[in-house]
Amino acid sequence: MTHSVTPSSRRRTFLPIVLDVAAPIGAYYLLRNGFGASEFVSLAWSSVIPAARTGWAAVTERTLNAFAALILFVNVVSLLLGFVSGDARLMLVKESAVGSVIGIGVLVSVMLGKPMMTTGMKPWVTRGQATREAAWTRLESGSEAFRRAERRFSVVWGTALLGECVVRVVGAYSLPVDTMVWLGTVIMIVTMGGAFLVGGALGAGPMLAMVAVEAKTAGACAPAADPAVGTAPVAIDSPELR
Repeated sequence: MTHSVTPSSRRRTFLPIVLDVAAPIGAYYLLRNGFGASEFVSLAWSSVIPAARTGWAAVTERTLNAFAALILFVNVVSLLLGFVSGDARLMLVKESAVGSVIGIGVLVSVMLGKPMMTTGMKPWVTRGQATREAAWTRLESGSEAFRRAERRFSVVWGTALLGECVVRVVGAYSLPVDTMVWLGTVIMIVTMGGAFLVGGALGAGPMLAMVAVEAKTAGACAPAADPAVGTAPVAIDSPELR
């Protein structure tokens, strides 16, 4: 089954990027260069945008996403600490706090045998097809190679997020604040791109290949329909429909 990309789905995909990345950066430089606000004030007000979006999504959707709640918590705490200390660099480090907690959580999930990144990867691998879903289930329960690739994917992402945090903290306290506002986004993009490439090569790619082979093999082994049976309808209480 194919799934078309609708305008609403594109909007759901790109709106968080606009509000969490583009809008805060634009607000910072508008306040800093356009209105002559201080570094701290510019960072404080630009941080309100993603914090408000996260809180609004939690209220309107009436569900509490763990990552969204974490980001909201870190934003609020960083704003409070920033108001108390007046340190603009502390405001920049908040991004590292989010990434480091998520990275540690991903690595811990691997140690516990429940890789966290699997949830986001599975729809991409199975593509909404029942045969691939069944193949995934069989491999996950019976293939050590599949589980090893699954763990590698999460390890790559957890390590990448922790590495990004280290670079952000060093940059926040060694480079000008104006530089780190845009450089932080570059660091994030490079980290995400690298994690996608390495994680794909070591984890997602092999898993995709294994699922494809398993689904094809299962389909080839399925019993063929008997031409003599014809196309008579199957009874509702037939075992085939249970």
